[in-house]
Amino acid sequence: MKKIIKTSNAPAPIGPYNQAVLSGNMLFVSGQIAINPKTGNLEIDDLAAETKLVMENLKAILSEAGLTFDDVIKTSIFISDMNNFAKINEVYGTYFNAETAPARETVEVANLPKFVNVEISAIAVKN
Repeated sequence: MKKIIKTSNAPAPIGPYNQAVLSGNMLFVSGQIAINPKTGNLEIDDLAAETKLVMENLKAILSEAGLTFDDVIKTSIFISDMNNFAKINEVYGTYFNAETAPARETVEVANLPKFVNVEISAIAVKN
């Protein structure tokens, strides 16, 4: 049985999907972009700030499900320019303990929703 996870502390979906779905003890968090949940505005002028907002949106969804970044087992990072990898990775890394960080892939793509620079999704396990 699946449970839909919704929070006003992260942006509302911009399509036919949910912020996250809990199935058993697995949480599947949809890709997050730098939409400020309070204003609904994109914040993409500064790559570090953009990445931080993406991570804070993920954090809000995890929190709504009673989880933290410690529970994340897999992330997927989609970036529009691989030259931005180091800056994105620097911010991303502050949210995880290097020794227990999740599995991950980082993929450069031609375009992302609303032409943002980075989108990140996550899978977590509720113990």
